[in-house]
Amino acid sequence: MAFNPDSSQRITSATHVHSTRPSLQPIMWGLGVGAMQAASPVALRWIEPAILHALYIAFIAAIYIGFAVADGRPKVIAVESAVAAAFVLLAAAGVTGSAWLLVAGYAAHGTKDLWQHRTHFVAGTRWWPPFCASVDFLVAAVLAIEVAYGMSFH
Repeated sequence: MAFNPDSSQRITSATHVHSTRPSLQPIMWGLGVGAMQAASPVALRWIEPAILHALYIAFIAAIYIGFAVADGRPKVIAVESAVAAAFVLLAAAGVTGSAWLLVAGYAAHGTKDLWQHRTHFVAGTRWWPPFCASVDFLVAAVLAIEVAYGMSFH
């Protein structure tokens, strides 16, 4: 048992205190994964960068559908499915459209992660939102720099 200094109650190690302040460990892991993800078009040269990033955006958005199903509430499943569908459409538009759509997709998903971390709309995602937000924002920043410097994604 541990003592929670914010209250006069004892908490067990199985009890999780939720905070809107993310821990540093998921953020650091997210930055590492984000760096690999941003660099992956160099390693996967046979896939156009726009297609690769569109796949990533669709994949990371769809992960919340799994969390929603695990949560079990029909409203949460419906909302997260609709949000994932919107990200898939945005990612698909980024394949043939402006690469700024991919930047917007990553940035919007990072913002959605921050909202999720603050509201806990989907239960059981304690470490995922700070991890995913750090991936999303790092990749969005790298892509924005690349687009601004004229890198072609097609």
